[in-house]
Amino acid sequence: MKRAVFLDRDGIIIEAVIHNGKPYPPASLLEVKITEGFETVLRRIATAGFIIIGVTNQPDVARGLQTRTAVEEINQYLVDILPIETILVCYHDGKDACSCRKPKPGLILEAAALFDIDLANSFMVGDRWKDIEAGKNAGCKTIFIDYAYSEKQPEGYDFSIRNPAEIVDIILASIKSGKTVY
Repeated sequence: MKRAVFLDRDGIIIEAVIHNGKPYPPASLLEVKITEGFETVLRRIATAGFIIIGVTNQPDVARGLQTRTAVEEINQYLVDILPIETILVCYHDGKDACSCRKPKPGLILEAAALFDIDLANSFMVGDRWKDIEAGKNAGCKTIFIDYAYSEKQPEGYDFSIRNPAEIVDIILASIKSGKTVY
């Protein structure tokens, strides 16, 4: 089985648009800005033998505030220029009660089945409580990137960092120790 690093898209792979202390996705490809230094981070993770997969909630599509085409255009751009295998998307709103919307682990479980991933030896990286809960619910180790948003904060994560570049140190330390699970 393979190891993976699952990444939330907005706020992790690309910079979120912040309004009143809360993160939002970019409206179009024109607003996309890859998180500073993150291309190098991803290349180092891929070189270490991890599959990189994006998992993202995009409820603005269900709410009529964003088009599916715009989301797919952003995702395709990221897959084309970064070492990301795929980006799986939940287009539902919270009231839809689907199994793919984080904090439920549906997207991670789908990726695990598609790519034969060992979830216990994989990581979920996110900047919001739903990301961390999804990772925990799937059985992954979790890395919370704390941007001090003005919203509910996650609990029970395995690692908390402020600089996205630090995820490489955590992941490489797991390889150096000969095991991913701490």
